[in-house]
Amino acid sequence: MDDLNAHTTSATLVPDDQPSLARRAARSFVPGRYRPTVASIVRPLRYRGGAVHCACCDGDFSRFIPHQGRPFAKCPRCGALERHRLLVSYMRERTDLFTGALRVLHVAPEWCLQRELQQLPNLDYVSADLDSPIAMDHVDLLDLPYDADSFDVVICNHVLEHVADDRRGLDEIRRVLRDDGRAIIMSPIDGATASTVEDEHVDTPEERLRVYWQRDHMRRYGRDFADRVAAQGFSVETITYIDHFDATQIERQGLRRESALFSDDDIFVCRPAAAA
Repeated sequence: MDDLNAHTTSATLVPDDQPSLARRAARSFVPGRYRPTVASIVRPLRYRGGAVHCACCDGDFSRFIPHQGRPFAKCPRCGALERHRLLVSYMRERTDLFTGALRVLHVAPEWCLQRELQQLPNLDYVSADLDSPIAMDHVDLLDLPYDADSFDVVICNHVLEHVADDRRGLDEIRRVLRDDGRAIIMSPIDGATASTVEDEHVDTPEERLRVYWQRDHMRRYGRDFADRVAAQGFSVETITYIDHFDATQIERQGLRRESALFSDDDIFVCRPAAAA
């Protein structure tokens, strides 16, 4: 799930943002669950080089490719966007996800992250989504089928803004987390707005695009996001992890989202409040 730049029209998109007729035809013959794998084999051939580096797949390429009007956003091999590369760097360098014996729930899995985490022998990894073709379990975040206190880590990246009742979703995440566990959450934040914008009367794709800046968003989070999460029983640490990199690293690894909308990619580490 990703933000849609409301100020970008089809006339302003760069060529790679608009699949050719041949590519669209090829997609029609490849089932959805296999498309990322096929793209990861074919697409890097066009972008051989060493100018940029993707932390998700450890690949070097001539450049990152366009996505949603951002000209240098997506990894040619694994499809990782700026926030995914930033998140993987954080998880590798500041958590025990790559070394500890942990049970992990990945909500609405992104292929670039799932392929990295699923192969780690130290993790008991489960991915879950209502209808994603790559998810291991097809479940609803608002009614998870898992036992209470059953996961050490829940990863929930750009999901809460899409669900009808984000507070209930947070309650479910809190329920399945062990008392000493943590949820690693990212969501698009409108840093210019103090309070989350949410209106039950905004109920069409056109109105959601206008008010929430994306057709399938159910709200536009403001600077109160951490407080909103904390109200559901979490202690929340806000990490601006991009500050740990210098300008050269940011450029080479493509960590900064160049967009007029939702430009910051903070990471929210949320622990059950009783364990804080």
